[in-house]
Amino acid sequence: MRKQTRDWESSLSSWLTALGGYVKRAEAREHLGAYLRGLLGDVDRRNSWQLAEHQGIAHSYGFQYLINRARWDEDCVRDAVRQRVYEVLRDYDAVLVVDETGFLKKGHHSVGVKRQYSGTAGRIENCQIGVFLGYASCWGQGLVDRALFLPQDWADDRERCRQAGIPEDVSHKTKTALAREMLSRTLDRGVTARWVTGDAVYGDSFQLRWTLEERGQGYVMAVNRKAYVWQGLEQRKVGDLLEALPGNVGWTRLSAGAGSQGPREYDWVYLPLNPGSFEGWQRGVLVRRFLNAGQEMTVYFTFAPCGTSLEDLALAAGGRWNIERCFQESKSQLGLDHYEVRIWRGWYRHITLVMAAYALLVTLRRYQLKKSLLLNLGGQGPLFFPWPKCGDGCALPPLPSDEEG
Repeated sequence: MRKQTRDWESSLSSWLTALGGYVKRAEAREHLGAYLRGLLGDVDRRNSWQLAEHQGIAHSYGFQYLINRARWDEDCVRDAVRQRVYEVLRDYDAVLVVDETGFLKKGHHSVGVKRQYSGTAGRIENCQIGVFLGYASCWGQGLVDRALFLPQDWADDRERCRQAGIPEDVSHKTKTALAREMLSRTLDRGVTARWVTGDAVYGDSFQLRWTLEERGQGYVMAVNRKAYVWQGLEQRKVGDLLEALPGNVGWTRLSAGAGSQGPREYDWVYLPLNPGSFEGWQRGVLVRRFLNAGQEMTVYFTFAPCGTSLEDLALAAGGRWNIERCFQESKSQLGLDHYEVRIWRGWYRHITLVMAAYALLVTLRRYQLKKSLLLNLGGQGPLFFPWPKCGDGCALPPLPSDEEG
């Protein structure tokens, strides 16, 4: 136990030293370290007041100043988080996952808040929406980028934007545009992943898919039934394509990775489309069917090297659920949604520090997984496995239950 405590303190101190390089003043560096320790501590609500109380600090002014006004570069900290997550989890079969999550709010003054659909609540609520990019491999998953969605009516009200500290050059961008920016920024920094995946909000965007194709980046992106595809000289709606599937189409039962009750098995079929503009790559439609009848099929557009197996495409599709685990853990254990800030910079800073705390946990989890594998293998044998196949037998915690269809 003492060794584990020493290892924890050593890892935390080293990480705080690295992050402190992006903070100008010594006092602010101390507050950043205390804030991160509080996020990682046993606190009911990880807002400034309770974090200060947990650290034995008489008042929360220092934390509020750190989040809202202190001189430090939250984007540089984000870059450090991304690099750490990538170095710790890097694997050939890794996926980059784009998704959004809602932050429920009661008032109307928090930056970007309005009545809008929140997948977190499953309905229209007064909330903020954050778009996130995650990186996942057989070693785990972490968050590597974030963006606050600014609704159009907010962007049109410049006085309201000024009151919320929104920079003058920030305008309304769609969620898919934010996702494109994060993906481009991440890939430009040398992060590599075999696949990019996301739900239909992002898969329906031709611009996002084309951006990835131009980079030679494989993807498996969910789409809705109103999307169109070209087969030969005919353009067809995805919904019509599904209805026309012959009974003998040849479904294959495969796992999409580990679930809370064992392997996530579905029936799959792949339909190649017209060859794309890039030699050696193939566009296609991947269809997933639940084993119990009556549930709607899920459709994915794919862009993959020619000869890619159906099993690999199914595993890539299943990789999207890893970001749900990121949201679940960072909200329940690190207070991703516990902030009480109203301004633009405050939101980005709290979210970034939670991502930094999560990156430390990712590092320690990866270390324990590698140690367990070494013990189980007697110090021999390969340590890297195709993701997420090793999730079925390598002591990885299961993903949240799949209810999203």
